[in-house]
Amino acid sequence: MSKKQTEVILTSHVVNLGGSEGDTVAVSPGYARNYLLPQGLAIPNSKGNQRRIDSLQVRKVEREAAELRHTNDLRDSLKSLKLIIKVNTGEGGKLFGSVTSGTICDELKNQFDVDLDKRKVDLTKAIKEIGEYDIPLKLHADIEAELNVIVESETPVEMPVDEEVTPPTDK
Repeated sequence: MSKKQTEVILTSHVVNLGGSEGDTVAVSPGYARNYLLPQGLAIPNSKGNQRRIDSLQVRKVEREAAELRHTNDLRDSLKSLKLIIKVNTGEGGKLFGSVTSGTICDELKNQFDVDLDKRKVDLTKAIKEIGEYDIPLKLHADIEAELNVIVESETPVEMPVDEEVTPPTDK
């Protein structure tokens, strides 16, 4: 029994299909008829539709170029930022909890109005101590950056006070 395939032209990226906007893919007729075509995710492969796809390809290239420019600008602006994160600490400056990639993204949004997906923060392990860290960011497949993060305590760390030693008096 042979499986008949229908060729369609994708009008947008379809997850798990292996194609993006403007690509011609072979799918089962039922998938094309019942899902791709009614949802507007694909159009039938024909010579007339090929002209429409050419304009989609141009739009795709322009969108990717604009995204790359935006990512380069973001990288340049992140170089000069110092992100200060205030955390609750206990005795000896130990953090309650940790600073995660989600925390870093939330603070970027609050302090500098920069939207960054937490998956782009390349934090190998959560930060659990006060200090200064250079956190690598993967902004794009070809673009990486570093963000300077300073973790400070909200509660002042009490330094041990040496009691004044009074010399014994002779009577």
